[in-house]
Amino acid sequence: MDLSADFWDNRYQSDDIGWDLGEVSPPLKAYFDQLTNLDLKILIPGGGNSYEAEYLYEKGFKNVYVVDLSKTALENFKKRVPSFPTSNLILNNFFDLNQTFDLIIEQTFFCAINPSLRADYAKKVSELLNVNGKVAGLLFDAVLNTTHPPFGGDKTEYLGYFKPYFNIKVMKEAHNSIKPRAGRELFFIFQKK
Repeated sequence: MDLSADFWDNRYQSDDIGWDLGEVSPPLKAYFDQLTNLDLKILIPGGGNSYEAEYLYEKGFKNVYVVDLSKTALENFKKRVPSFPTSNLILNNFFDLNQTFDLIIEQTFFCAINPSLRADYAKKVSELLNVNGKVAGLLFDAVLNTTHPPFGGDKTEYLGYFKPYFNIKVMKEAHNSIKPRAGRELFFIFQKK
């Protein structure tokens, strides 16, 4: 299964990005709206067009970072949000990052990587978070695809990856998903142990 930088860049170049909502997903928007510490250092892995980063930045969060393998995705974002700091757009593999953050936002990335990397993802997120740091976001709660992203899963599977590194604060069905995803998304907040 080819999930290389070229694979993702080609998807953005051909506008084959069915996961892209064209806006912040409602559960994440509601979560962002209750955050009060504008100094949080926030990472959005596999951010793509990253409406989440745009929304946070416009709300006054200036330490927002987006990492993606796709140069095209990051260029698209920079064209849309020219005031966003270029230094906060990271063209790299998430697993190669070595900075630390207070908050990592999960929106489609976990379910887009090869499922064989899920345990590595949970460990890497823990390594990238500062003391008491959190990872929050959405995971698909459905059987989806086995040969191409997005790959689905369920609460029990996901908890198996995260429990060794995190205290589970929230993990429940998202009550405000967009209609096509209603009943198929889990909203979660995990805090680093």
